[in-house]
Amino acid sequence: MLLFIVLVLAYQILVQGPLSEVLKQRRARTVGALEDAQKAIANAEQKAAEYEAKLRQARAEVYKQREARVKHWTAERDAALDEARKAAGQKVAHAKLALEGEAEQARRSIQSSVGELASQVARAVLPAAAGSSR
Repeated sequence: MLLFIVLVLAYQILVQGPLSEVLKQRRARTVGALEDAQKAIANAEQKAAEYEAKLRQARAEVYKQREARVKHWTAERDAALDEARKAAGQKVAHAKLALEGEAEQARRSIQSSVGELASQVARAVLPAAAGSSR
């Protein structure tokens, strides 16, 4: 029995103690590695969220700049259209003035030739009327 007790004590001192110590160190390293991995995953998720927020902000900024450019182009186009309308309106006004001038000149020409045309009509009608009454 004494030999069995000595053998058990020797086993615990020589084998069980160092083996338990190695297992504790292994467990500590494993748990530590898992904790480190979880921290790394949490950091990666946080950075991914930050990058996503920055990306959204950058997209919003690009959208705002695009909207500003579109508004600017629209304003330029509207200004060019207004200018073209004004120029066309001026051309139409000048054309109307020119037409009115030509119409007035034609009226004057007709007015001046009314007397001559009346005398030609009278000459053309009177000799025929004078010849038929004889």
